[in-house]
Amino acid sequence: MSVSEISPGGTPLGAGATIALEGGRKSRSNLTQSRIKFAILGLFLVFGIISMKLVQLGVSDVEGRVNGQARDVITASRPAILDRNGMELAMDILVPSMFAAPRRIIDLDEAVEKLLVEMPEKSESWLRAKLDGDEGFVWLKREMSPAAQNRVFDLGIPGVDFRTESKRYYPGGSIASHILGSVNIDSQGIAGVERFLDKQEVEVLQATGLARGRDLEPVALSIDLRVQNAMHAELVDAMERYQAIAAAGVLLDVTTGEILALVSLPDFDPNAPASALEEGRFNRITAGTFELGSTFKTVTIAAAIDAGAVNITDEFDASQPIRFGRFTIDDFHGKERVLSLPEVYKYSSNIGTIRIMQALGKDNYRAFLTRVGFDDPLGVELPETKRSTIPRECSEIVAATASFGHGLTITPLHMASAVGAFANEGILVPPTLFIRSPEQARAVARSVISPETSAYMRYLMRLNALEGSGKITDTIATGYLVGGKTGTADKVIDGQYDTTKNRNVFTSVFPMDNPRYSMLILVDEAKRENPQSGRTAAWNAGAVTGRIIQKVAPMLGILPNFNEAVDQNLVTIELR
Repeated sequence: MSVSEISPGGTPLGAGATIALEGGRKSRSNLTQSRIKFAILGLFLVFGIISMKLVQLGVSDVEGRVNGQARDVITASRPAILDRNGMELAMDILVPSMFAAPRRIIDLDEAVEKLLVEMPEKSESWLRAKLDGDEGFVWLKREMSPAAQNRVFDLGIPGVDFRTESKRYYPGGSIASHILGSVNIDSQGIAGVERFLDKQEVEVLQATGLARGRDLEPVALSIDLRVQNAMHAELVDAMERYQAIAAAGVLLDVTTGEILALVSLPDFDPNAPASALEEGRFNRITAGTFELGSTFKTVTIAAAIDAGAVNITDEFDASQPIRFGRFTIDDFHGKERVLSLPEVYKYSSNIGTIRIMQALGKDNYRAFLTRVGFDDPLGVELPETKRSTIPRECSEIVAATASFGHGLTITPLHMASAVGAFANEGILVPPTLFIRSPEQARAVARSVISPETSAYMRYLMRLNALEGSGKITDTIATGYLVGGKTGTADKVIDGQYDTTKNRNVFTSVFPMDNPRYSMLILVDEAKRENPQSGRTAAWNAGAVTGRIIQKVAPMLGILPNFNEAVDQNLVTIELR
């Protein structure tokens, strides 16, 4: 070993250098590990703070109210509404709504100028008042389109943002508007079934004391959307064809009371609830009461036969008008002879019907109107209902005119239910817009006439379709064994009957060999379709009924039957 390789202390220089190098590396390694540990600890602290903040936000009530409305009410979803076959009638969709935090607005003038482009319906003063404040949240525009949302985003205005809300959407538009009703901007029901569902929820909450919270299970109605579409299309056509000012119809299952279709025109688009406020857009089936004319002859004859006051083989003198003081009542197309009871019905004789009512007695007749439910409020699940207007006590002339449908007003749904009962072995089942099982129907059903009287009424209704005012209906709906009665009522204008303006009605049941469905069609102020036609109910309400049955009977599983023996079997034993 040379002198240069030995340190002054006698230690080789190479060994000392190696020891110093290894010590430096170890020191730097420890420092790096310490820094990594501090960094990891710092990250844990940051994530811990973030997690605590998220938990805090999750459990705290941040701005629980917006413009006086609870946030859970504003953003609440509603259950889907389906028809009886699962087709959607109403649903919720997600849409953006624009809001602002005025205290975060940097340049008020710029914000107002830019936003007015997307909100032309608002005034500059309104928008400025909204944005010129210290609030943390104000609505600017609810339920916007995604395209409009993107345009506002591109404006880049600080303090303006969007919140996703539920918007009620009705795929069919006006098709079932008077059934469904509509909701307001805060998704609260304001009419129809929508309002009924909210009312039911409130009643349940009040009864149980539970906190508010919607059951989002779909709600199934008794409506058949196929039948609803067919009825709506035919009534729209009727208004155009007969230049009518209004039209309405309802079809129900006489065995369960389920309403399969309900239409009232003019209607509205529930996607634009304000359209419901336009003139004449009310539900004529449940919220309108009318003189329904000669359809009441079905009620009068059923009452008299059931009480034993008259027999199906009886005859009535209709050769002369009937006088009540200074009033004279005559037939529209009188035969001026003695008529059998079936002829009174077939020829729609006012005189003969009065004779039948007189045999029953006016007080008994008035009591029968109560028995069939005309005095009762409609139990159907719609807020838009009206009570009948029937004199509590009837004089001789009031009872006489009431026997053929003048001087008293009822809702069309009352009449459709009663006529259905007359064909259904005399069993009246209250109408409903919800699916009802046969067991549930039996629990609420009641008898209003005997099965024997019901058999007579089926015969009379079918006879009228074959030989009377329902011939046009039967010709159009041939094979479906329809039976029914027309009613042509002069409208009351300024307190007097106007013979130039009619409200026409046709009540029907089909198929008469096994009655299942009852229907009422109303056409208001119908004109002649052509010079060869008339303007009474047979020409319009009756024809519309035939066209609807022709369309919907196959949908309901009813096959046409051309066996003449079926009609022969409806003839009562006394008349064979």
